[in-house]
Amino acid sequence: MKLVAIVGSPRQNGNTSILVDAALEEAATCGCEVEKIMLGQYRMEGCRGHDNCRTYEKCKIDDDMPMLLEKFSNADGTIIATPVYYFNMTAQMKTFIDRNYFLYTHGIKLKSKCMGLIVVAGGGADDITIKALRRCFRIQGGNTPENWLEVSGYAGGLGDVKNNPQLIEQARDLGRKMAERMGN
Repeated sequence: MKLVAIVGSPRQNGNTSILVDAALEEAATCGCEVEKIMLGQYRMEGCRGHDNCRTYEKCKIDDDMPMLLEKFSNADGTIIATPVYYFNMTAQMKTFIDRNYFLYTHGIKLKSKCMGLIVVAGGGADDITIKALRRCFRIQGGNTPENWLEVSGYAGGLGDVKNNPQLIEQARDLGRKMAERMGN
């Protein structure tokens, strides 16, 4: 079973990435094949809102999104993770979410049996961000909210989440539960 994590943090070693690593490590020990995709490492342009999107065989934008969307839509389990920047998801994650419109207009549903959300805030708005990401799952997903797992918490400075063993354990638990639900 393949678990793919889409990470919207521009920081390779930031708090969100640390929690994703904990979840993926746990899933891997349970037998999952795991992949972490740091969106900031790929070429992604914003959606151009083509009126005829559904008539195109492939997206008209020449960037890395078709490959990312293929991995996202074909995974057995999916994690979407983002820090909260200015009261919502990062620009990288928003671009990724917007570009999922191509999948939506072509009737392509996610194959994920289980989905996870990881959100880290410095002060607040983690609830707003979780709500926005849930909408993505609801529109894209082939599964239902009882198969969604969520971890959210607070970490002010770079790497501060390492000082929060409860939050790290919640991320590990998310990875373990996802592996169980995917059949590993």
